[in-house]
Amino acid sequence: MTSPLDILKKPLVIALLAVIVGIVIGLTWAWAIQPPVVTNTTPEVMRADLQEDYLRMTIDSFRVNRDPNLAVQRWEQLGNAAAPMYAVIQSKPNGIDPAVITAYGQVIQAVKGPNALVPAGPASAAPSAGGPFSGSTVLITAVLVLLLVGGVAAFIFLRRLLVNRSTGEVTPTMQMVEINKEAAKNKTNFESLGVAPPITQNMTTYVLGDDLYDESFSIDLPGGDFLGEYGVGVSETIGIGDPKKVTALEIWLFDKNDIKTATKVLMSANAFADAGIRARLEAKGELIQVEPQKQIMLETETLQLLATVVDLQYGNGAMPNKSYFERLTLELALWPKAK
Repeated sequence: MTSPLDILKKPLVIALLAVIVGIVIGLTWAWAIQPPVVTNTTPEVMRADLQEDYLRMTIDSFRVNRDPNLAVQRWEQLGNAAAPMYAVIQSKPNGIDPAVITAYGQVIQAVKGPNALVPAGPASAAPSAGGPFSGSTVLITAVLVLLLVGGVAAFIFLRRLLVNRSTGEVTPTMQMVEINKEAAKNKTNFESLGVAPPITQNMTTYVLGDDLYDESFSIDLPGGDFLGEYGVGVSETIGIGDPKKVTALEIWLFDKNDIKTATKVLMSANAFADAGIRARLEAKGELIQVEPQKQIMLETETLQLLATVVDLQYGNGAMPNKSYFERLTLELALWPKAK
């Protein structure tokens, strides 16, 4: 009869035992004795509470810069944790404007797809200070997180199924993203016109209903040097009720080498002809009536910004003719000033 000792002498058994012992020693060393320290990585590996803080800061930053590319980039850095964290923030804004949270989510849906806000699974989190051998606390926490994420996922799914899909609603922010994407396909090729290519060129669109419209873009050289910022925002509205009816937009250019920010006010035809509105807006900058394909130049000490009216559509509500914008798309191209 073969004894246990004889079995242990077989090379295959010895190799198998060596692998098992190696795995046990390796896991013990890696998890309990000298756990790995992660540095210079994405927020995807952080603890859940830190991931929530990161997404809150991302949404607050989006409120200021309105940059959809940066919003999506930061969303992607959270990996699978992004959707669950968004659901938590949506249910507990803690000081963040719910309208901003919704607008941020709409940008993510427009770029990543209608199911981008639906959690795919529990958010990944970094190990706690107690390591993997912290007892039943880890198991209980994992179960609670799983139940929470499952409940949030079911809530979002049902809400989208019963509301968004049934109504087919397209929000102003989603319209803005799609319009900008289409407009960018036909952006001006300045090189073909014998003009040096701009150092930055962007499309921006105001759509009726986007009451938070305020886009800004950073001006950076390829080497990383910061030159300034430029952007467009709401300057004047008319009438009452929602959505706000925008009759004038404000375009501005900030140059770090200039003490004064260049500003011009783009007005509807009705507003431009209204002496009262003109009097209120004259202090903000040069007043300009918006017309299709009109070009507006802003200059500072070292920068030149050319704004071209790519698309203009007025609203048709119970207001004076050509008094407020239904949609306005601008192409913004910027060059350094020739010395």
